[in-house]
Amino acid sequence: MTRPKRYDVVVVGAGNAALTAALAAHEEGASVLVLEKAPVSLRGGNTYFTGGAIRFAYDGIEDMKRLMPELSPEEVRSMDVGSYPESAFYSDLMRVTEGMSDPELAQVLVGESKPAMMWLREQGMRFVPLWGRQAFKVGNVYRFWGGLTVEAVGGGKGLSDQLFSMLERRGIEVRYETKATRLLMDQRGWVTGATVRGPRGFHDIASRSVVLASGGFEANAEMRARYLGPGWEMAKVRGTQFNTGDGIRMALDIGAQPYGNWSGCHAVAWDMNAPPYGDRQITDLFQKHSYPFGIIVNLKGERFVDEGADFRNYTYAKYGREILYQPQRLAFQLFDAKVTQLWRDEYRIPQVTKAVANTIEELAEKLDIHKEGLVATVRAFNAAVQPGEFDPTKLDGKHTVGVQPPKSNWALPLDTPPFHGFGVTCGITFTFGGLRIDKRAQVLDTEENLIPGLYAAGELVGGLFYSNYPGGSGLCAGAVLGRIAGTSAAQDARRIPQPLEAPA
Repeated sequence: MTRPKRYDVVVVGAGNAALTAALAAHEEGASVLVLEKAPVSLRGGNTYFTGGAIRFAYDGIEDMKRLMPELSPEEVRSMDVGSYPESAFYSDLMRVTEGMSDPELAQVLVGESKPAMMWLREQGMRFVPLWGRQAFKVGNVYRFWGGLTVEAVGGGKGLSDQLFSMLERRGIEVRYETKATRLLMDQRGWVTGATVRGPRGFHDIASRSVVLASGGFEANAEMRARYLGPGWEMAKVRGTQFNTGDGIRMALDIGAQPYGNWSGCHAVAWDMNAPPYGDRQITDLFQKHSYPFGIIVNLKGERFVDEGADFRNYTYAKYGREILYQPQRLAFQLFDAKVTQLWRDEYRIPQVTKAVANTIEELAEKLDIHKEGLVATVRAFNAAVQPGEFDPTKLDGKHTVGVQPPKSNWALPLDTPPFHGFGVTCGITFTFGGLRIDKRAQVLDTEENLIPGLYAAGELVGGLFYSNYPGGSGLCAGAVLGRIAGTSAAQDARRIPQPLEAPA
């Protein structure tokens, strides 16, 4: 009787972090198997539904030319990317997480961000500048802002497709419709594989190490309500329906340490009529992120956040939560004709909930907002706007005085018709609570001991993000920690002896 194959590394999941781990393990000479819970037509995890933008530390335009050698001389001359040193990345991460991010993990993320991007480029990944979403044209120059400058070619779908192509070229095996249900351990407490459920039922897969990279629990309504709180079971899910916390649960079942902000998540303004889960054609375009140039109100016509508190990529991940707390979980982003040229592309898709009117009263009627409340809010807001120079490329300090909440930057009166309104709700992206790992991405147990043979990467790692996150740092963390986890798992697999007995 032929014994089942024993892999060096089994990777659970098939998003950015998982596939990066598989590539890194293969580069170390390991035999690798990737387990994807979804069918091939729905593969790719949350990565597929992202915009594909990745935040990383860089020194200037020379780093951009290394990362994107296809840029023409004319394109290079038209770009003002400034620099984004490690100190700025670290400062931004700590600022938006209110100093809660694990310092050691944060240093790993920041310090390895550029090497991981250059490594992905070496593996075959192609990137392009974020011309349309993170840059405004000033004269003949595109001025990039907010520390976020590049995306994978094709966005999130392109990022996913490129990674799968890399695996295929290297002959790395992927099993679809195969869900890991349990981690296997021997009598020493070493992880020796996983029980899976596939098209033919349950069976065990033996391996010398396992990398968990199967996402958070954002698609699990019961876990959302349990950990995030009442009402979260009714949030729309921006991405895949397959991220139901399986990897986290399996690890906790063998004593892994829960870590991080279990009551926190990444949640954004999402079209109010979007489907319950991500749409693979629309992907991330149901989001609505140009709100810093208008105002946001609820059904009563009341503002409830500072729309200009910071660049949108430092506020969008937490403002979805504020929408969830509004009546009927709804809000409306309102703009006048002065700023429509600043809208991101997502405002122009056919699948959008919007209204256009020549008066605020008419706009209220079309969107079912309380008319008197909205008129009073707009009147008070307009009167509170202070003079100053409006500049969308920087924190311009053009603010309000005398209204609550204030608007700290980019405050313009709504006084130029036609007026535009977009209906949004809360869309959850991923959860912040997860497993504790060390700087080699090895999972720790509740007694602070390493669990031999178990590694983790991506959205199921806890400790990086608390309450908020800097835009693009999730994909960066997936790439950085995925690369580290795959490398560590493969290196350790060579040193791990055969298990004392069959997995049980």
